[in-house]
Amino acid sequence: MQRAGMGIAWVFPGQGSQKIGMAEPVLELPGARERFAAASELLGRDLLAICAGSGEGDLSDLNDTRNTQPALFVIESLLVDGLKAQGRSAHVVAGHSLGELVALYAAGVFDAQTGLQLMKTRSELMAAAGGGAMTAVMGFDRGQLEELVAATDGVVIANDNSSAQVVLSGSPDAVAAVSGALTCKRAIPLAVSGAFHSPFMQGAADAFAEAIEAVPFADAAIPVLSNTDPTPETRGAALKQRLRSQMTTGVRWRETMERFSADGIATAVEIGPGNVLSGLIKRSCDGITTAQIAGSADLGL
Repeated sequence: MQRAGMGIAWVFPGQGSQKIGMAEPVLELPGARERFAAASELLGRDLLAICAGSGEGDLSDLNDTRNTQPALFVIESLLVDGLKAQGRSAHVVAGHSLGELVALYAAGVFDAQTGLQLMKTRSELMAAAGGGAMTAVMGFDRGQLEELVAATDGVVIANDNSSAQVVLSGSPDAVAAVSGALTCKRAIPLAVSGAFHSPFMQGAADAFAEAIEAVPFADAAIPVLSNTDPTPETRGAALKQRLRSQMTTGVRWRETMERFSADGIATAVEIGPGNVLSGLIKRSCDGITTAQIAGSADLGL
């Protein structure tokens, strides 16, 4: 039985939500320039300039995953700090792909510097694991899609975003074969460097698991819904285990939204640039109101 909607979910977007100029709205927040400076020092390049589209050097494109991931983490974590400074909190948190690390930060599992280091490691490993492809498909028959995926080697459903939208990931030939044979409204190849959230990421996932082994994960102060298992979890060790397998398994966002509805979430607040997750929630969850927090103005500052 569904409870009456009362709760608040904080949701954190991932790659695809980045855009030039997205740092500007957060620069007035306390600690913003310091956190960007810390990130730039860690990365060895000017992350704030990259966000503004004025970065220089070989690795200056915001859409390079090695920049996208740390940049979104800095911006989203600053917005979390701003919300907490106003005494606001959530009943549950969830993030899409890299957004899961921001959700863990928001829940108090690790601090900002740890999150930045994890994001640097994660993005570099994913960038190095090239050779695959990803395609978003919309408006399809799920039965036909699942049959095609099951019958085709080298392709998986990487992001199950909603009942009407998924992302396929795998070898370029296998992804093209399935998206070509599938009866769907649209199939859009994504500009990514690899087959994220698929078995092609196994080497990167193993290296990331090794990297986080020694990183302490505190128990979460707020239940977290993970991409690999969208059930509420607060134990630090369990959340670390879920994150270990995230690179090779799908983002179960459709089930995350179903969980919001079942648990009586009334409002989902998207924290970060854009409204990708809000759009998915609006189209999928009757009775859940959405809001976006992308800068200090949205916090009334």
